[in-house]
Amino acid sequence: MTPTPQPARPGHALEELVEALRRLPGVGVKSAQRMAYHLLQHDRPGALHLSGALRQAAQSVRHCSRCHTFTEADVCSTCADPRRDTRLLAVVETPADQAALERSGSYNGLYFVLMGRISPLDGVGTTDIGVERLLQRACDGTVEEVVLATGFTAEGELTAQALATALKARGLKATRLARGVPVGSDLEYVDLSTIAYALHDRR
Repeated sequence: MTPTPQPARPGHALEELVEALRRLPGVGVKSAQRMAYHLLQHDRPGALHLSGALRQAAQSVRHCSRCHTFTEADVCSTCADPRRDTRLLAVVETPADQAALERSGSYNGLYFVLMGRISPLDGVGTTDIGVERLLQRACDGTVEEVVLATGFTAEGELTAQALATALKARGLKATRLARGVPVGSDLEYVDLSTIAYALHDRR
């Protein structure tokens, strides 16, 4: 006997939308509610567009087989670009970090995206962020220098140190992004650790 469909609980769809929006980083309950109310009250076409775009991206976007960034093809456009300097390999934590380096216009090498960083407190180790894949990629006989472009957080520094040790053990040159005073900043407003690093890395 086919069970009788139960009617949807009043307000359930709205609650599900709010819970879905809360999955975004930095979005709490109130922010998620504001977004949900705005989309439903003022921009229903935008809500449908957002829904369709998310579904399409979730179904078609994958990881590049060479650098692990997001792409819809097997190999991303950066890895497939013959104009890139294959001797340089920059290691970043996320595709967003890769995009930031690209926007700077100062780097023309290739990338490897870890999709994370070592974080002992969260139980994330080297095996969880694809270090073995990175080492295989870096030891392809073409790469001459690996630029460690992880963040300058405690976890990013730990990740850079672990990668540098593993790369140097395999005879590869590993360099780290320099830290310094931001352009346009007055020294009196710069935190002391940044000033100390800038002095240490002066040129």
